[in-house]
Amino acid sequence: MSDTINEAVKVLSEKLSGTEIGGTVKFEIEGEGCVMVDDAGVREGDEEADVTLSADPETFQGMMDGDTNPTSAFMSGKLKVDGDMGMAMKLASALA
Repeated sequence: MSDTINEAVKVLSEKLSGTEIGGTVKFEIEGEGCVMVDDAGVREGDEEADVTLSADPETFQGMMDGDTNPTSAFMSGKLKVDGDMGMAMKLASALA
């Protein structure tokens, strides 16, 4: 598992603690791997999900640090969303 994925699992676990996801989310970090999020927690993995969010490592890191707004990243094309848009929006508000 890459350092980027390890850090993503740690940060997402902290940010989403106590948040009910109500499905499965996959963060796809270009060139690094994938992180799965569901009501059981956050883990490294590449499985089917209700919504997949794809970004380059810089955009993803910005969202984790709070420097990049997920909605702005989506609107500018830096974050791609495939699947349940409602779940993606719920997640964006939890990350902001």
